[in-house]
Amino acid sequence: MFPGLKKEEVKVEVEDGNVLQISGERSGEKEEKNDKWHRVERSSGKFLRRFRLPENAKLDEGEGGDGERGADCDGAKGGGEEARGQGH
Repeated sequence: MFPGLKKEEVKVEVEDGNVLQISGERSGEKEEKNDKWHRVERSSGKFLRRFRLPENAKLDEGEGGDGERGADCDGAKGGGEEARGQGH
């Protein structure tokens, strides 16, 4: 779904009937060492994006891969540009 993330780490929801929300958290650790030094880099971060769906988007209730309620969006043509600039 997203590079470097497992699907369990990403949450996809539809709020208020027309707002698609994608959120998750990423963390990682990189370790390097040799005879003279030892270095560990840790990084983490959360993300949250919201997209307003076009009013004529068809949201079909379905089963996601993990048994959770999922949403299949069949966006109508012409709604993409309008939806892009209206994130919350």
